[in-house]
Amino acid sequence: MPASRETASAYSAADPTASAVAATHAVTSVRSAAAAPRRIVVVGGGPAAHRLTDALHSRDTEKTLSIVVLAEENHRPYDRVALSRRLAGLVDLTLGPTVPWDSASIALRINERAVSIDPINHTVTTSTGAVLDYDDLVLATGSSAPVPTMPGQEHIRVYRTVDDVDALVDELAALTETLGRAPRVVVAGGGLLGLEAAGGLHTLGAEAAIVHSGGWLMSAQLDEGGGQALGRLIIAQGIELHLGTRARTILTDDSGSRVTGLQLGNGREIGADMVVYAIGIAPRDELARDAGLSRGTHGGVTIGNDCRTSDPSIWAIGEVASWNDRCVGLVAPANAMAEVVADRLLGGTAEFTTVDDATKLKLSGVDVASFGDAVASTPGSLEIVYADPARGLYQKLVMTDDAKTLLGGIFVGDATPYSALRPLVGRELSSAPAAYLSAAGTDAPGGDELPDDALVCSCNMVSAGTVRSAVRGDDHTDACTELGALKTCTRAGSQCGSCVPLVKKILEAELTASGQTVSHALCEHFALSRQELFESVRVLGLTGSDEIFSRFGTGRGCDVCKPAVASILASQNTSYILDSGRGTLQDTNDRAMANMQKDGTYSVVPRIPGGEITPIKLAVIAQVALDFDLYTKITGGQRIDLFGARLEQLPDIWRILVDAGFESGQAYGKALRNVKSCVGSTWCRFGVQDAVGLAIRLELRYRGLRAPHKFKFGVSGCARECAEARAKDVGIIASDNGWNMYVGGNGGFQPAHGQLLATDLDEDTLIRYIDRYLMYYIRTADRMQRTARWMDDLEGGLEHVRDVVIDDSLGFAEELEQAMLAHVDNYEDEWAATLADPGRLRRFRSFVNAPAEPDPSIARVTERDQIRPATPAERASSSTVLLSGSRIPVRKE
Repeated sequence: MPASRETASAYSAADPTASAVAATHAVTSVRSAAAAPRRIVVVGGGPAAHRLTDALHSRDTEKTLSIVVLAEENHRPYDRVALSRRLAGLVDLTLGPTVPWDSASIALRINERAVSIDPINHTVTTSTGAVLDYDDLVLATGSSAPVPTMPGQEHIRVYRTVDDVDALVDELAALTETLGRAPRVVVAGGGLLGLEAAGGLHTLGAEAAIVHSGGWLMSAQLDEGGGQALGRLIIAQGIELHLGTRARTILTDDSGSRVTGLQLGNGREIGADMVVYAIGIAPRDELARDAGLSRGTHGGVTIGNDCRTSDPSIWAIGEVASWNDRCVGLVAPANAMAEVVADRLLGGTAEFTTVDDATKLKLSGVDVASFGDAVASTPGSLEIVYADPARGLYQKLVMTDDAKTLLGGIFVGDATPYSALRPLVGRELSSAPAAYLSAAGTDAPGGDELPDDALVCSCNMVSAGTVRSAVRGDDHTDACTELGALKTCTRAGSQCGSCVPLVKKILEAELTASGQTVSHALCEHFALSRQELFESVRVLGLTGSDEIFSRFGTGRGCDVCKPAVASILASQNTSYILDSGRGTLQDTNDRAMANMQKDGTYSVVPRIPGGEITPIKLAVIAQVALDFDLYTKITGGQRIDLFGARLEQLPDIWRILVDAGFESGQAYGKALRNVKSCVGSTWCRFGVQDAVGLAIRLELRYRGLRAPHKFKFGVSGCARECAEARAKDVGIIASDNGWNMYVGGNGGFQPAHGQLLATDLDEDTLIRYIDRYLMYYIRTADRMQRTARWMDDLEGGLEHVRDVVIDDSLGFAEELEQAMLAHVDNYEDEWAATLADPGRLRRFRSFVNAPAEPDPSIARVTERDQIRPATPAERASSSTVLLSGSRIPVRKE
């Protein structure tokens, strides 16, 4: 197709498919020299490009830049570091924040790659034929997975992208079905990626083997002692090792269509049904080569400390950049380069001066890390080593010749000290080096020993001082005193996660230093945490608040512990929440079983499961609203909220609703609020599953379930996600093969996207997993903690939840299911129970010991044909005011 000339003015990219549409149109922009934004084209859509774009978006407050990002893959930028998680399940690896892609000044063009650069005319030609003008060009093309030339190389698979991983999973499943046995997979490469690939495929059921040219695994990061210890751990997992050799030939059957084995350089032949290569990286510098840019000895685009290439208008970051004649395939240096370029593009003078090549292996059951001068190449350096070959344990610190300054280290089998020691490289340790080895029976230093300039999070370049400042709330910002909030506001621990233990230590140390006791006690009346109290009540079978206070508490309780105790009791048994002295434990909303509004009246929210309602029931709600003159509003949860009911009116209103088949929507309780759904396959031509049917089934199962905080569900009948399921505590999205389950999403002050827990589930399995997930949350979360923050605080996060919910790693899945079944079997609508007992109805009076008469202090005005509370000014003025108990506006004369 003929090339279309475009300026780099950004297209709207709120929808990731918008770039594909935009690419089919020629866009001409008449720019005035004075007002035109500076045109930035970023070639590449990986983590480095994301980091650069996010940095520019957050700093370019005057919107002086117009940015186009060309992403070759059919995905928004995702976390390549976490490919092993994708291999374990269909996990969404999209990098956050995603806000930049919604900006009018930034265009993300997916499925579109740059095919050539014209440095003289400052243009980039793309695969769609578009020609983009630029003022500055940033190369973030990353690297590819090298594959050697050998017989049978067409059968080689690679482990580099999301699509690579998905293809591996699909091919493994097909081989399993075809062969009728576990496929034999050989992974060439014993570095980080090779180990992750072999471990992940082995977990999926393959017989895995690793072929590695080095004499030991991770030979680029570990010394021989560490590599040998790691090898023993890998063999113990059932993975075969072939070290010190390479594959020479891919063997196939007579037709040449199916892999049967490998011939190795040492002459040995091993069986194989699939061959995967993960032997390093090859920088994708073809564009730079063709444009005449200087390149490194071993490839890559040569850059200086300013990350600028040999062309002053072209920059390079990430794996394609060759700094000091070296390309690095790690996320921390890529992010650091992105920050330097962002600063330079906005007029700064930042420089890239060092490579943080610390690494940590992400493989279940294997704990490995290295940092700094791990192999003791510094002249005169000392090595302090603890080794236990039988246990696969190896720990080493590299020190200066006086044994005072830390230079690096290796940890295999137990990497506990890694997060605390890595920021101390180049600094003197306060104790003898051996004291820092956890295998020696001591703890690594805490976060309070780190100087402010020590780098805590190398992925996001966050220092200890930045973390401390956020905890204190310096610069007139809100203090981040919880781990989840601290990760959000500083970004520390939000990428690879290896620094989270250290971030938590700094948080606790700073709270202690500021006089805030770091305690998990529920409150001053209970020394136990909520989790500990929950388990104590459960194990002892306590059913009354008096028993709980006498056994574990002191005093009469407070507004913190009393509702928590009430919630624990309600979670463990389904008796009426206001009986047996529990009424005094509840807050105002639970006592009234309705939400109090600003004028002292209450709202009424009937349950509408899945958002489905008949015209007859709609008419009942309408009549109630007319009879009691209530303000009506459709909520975001697909329910109808009736505002303005006085306390004494609640029983009369609910009697009508209950008689019509409604029950409490529990909008007042820390419980299930609603299950939002789209119409699904019932009506929608895009729906692939019955979203409404499932939503109703879920809402009727989990209604009334009390928890540490409110929780919501969403069910979408297809990938278009109309029910916004990923913004819910539990989100379910239909696929052609069943249901995908997301967990830990929420809106609010700290919004969080749900994380994919499991895919293609049938309904019964889905419900079993939800049962386990909710009961585990109810048992272990802190009071007033949403599921997103709870998962943030769990050691291991999503992977831990997956182990507990799916793999039953704690061995009590059946117990969790039985606890949920007890709730389902004993559920009783709270308002129906109230109406059936005259004694319970006595609570619903405006004044104690008074007849049920209107509260005369309530005044309202009409607006848009409905009533609302009168403002103080309106109360004092002569405007039309509706007095309590009247349905006709009364003009005050």
